[in-house]
Amino acid sequence: MPDGPHAGRLLVATPDLPDPNFAHAVVLLIEHNDEGAFGVIVNRPSDVPLASALPGWEQLAADPPQVFVGGPVQQDGAVALGRAHAGAALAKDVLPSVGVVDLEQDPVLAGVDLETVRVFAGYAGWSPGQLESEIADGGWFVVDAEPADVFSDDPDDLWRTVLHRQGGVFRTVPEDPSLN
Repeated sequence: MPDGPHAGRLLVATPDLPDPNFAHAVVLLIEHNDEGAFGVIVNRPSDVPLASALPGWEQLAADPPQVFVGGPVQQDGAVALGRAHAGAALAKDVLPSVGVVDLEQDPVLAGVDLETVRVFAGYAGWSPGQLESEIADGGWFVVDAEPADVFSDDPDDLWRTVLHRQGGVFRTVPEDPSLN
């Protein structure tokens, strides 16, 4: 597979990314094609408990069991990602054993196929060529994702964790370049 952006890779905001919606964001790309790209920010929990937003789904929720802010687009809608048990099918695979979950199904029945789930309010979206332009301008690092990234129990440290995992120069990326 190419090294550029595609479904299943992470976009890690560089400290120079000017959009405050994405400061220290780690975005899992769910789709990337000629029509654009979309994904969800996987390291931004909200204050909304999943139990109050989607009763029943909290039984499957990854810790912390909050709704996450998936991005600035359509925050009144939800995108869910789940980790499937071996052999179970998901609505759309994104990573090995991780994919999009249909929230219209009964959460008890979904629990037969799912180990865990994370729900995101909204998503991040880019028109054709927009993401590539932002990457070329130095706004994003594009790196491989690991299934555990989506369900991290320490989302506040995920930005730094993903960068450290890359090794080399990524280990020295400052959180705030103005402090150098």
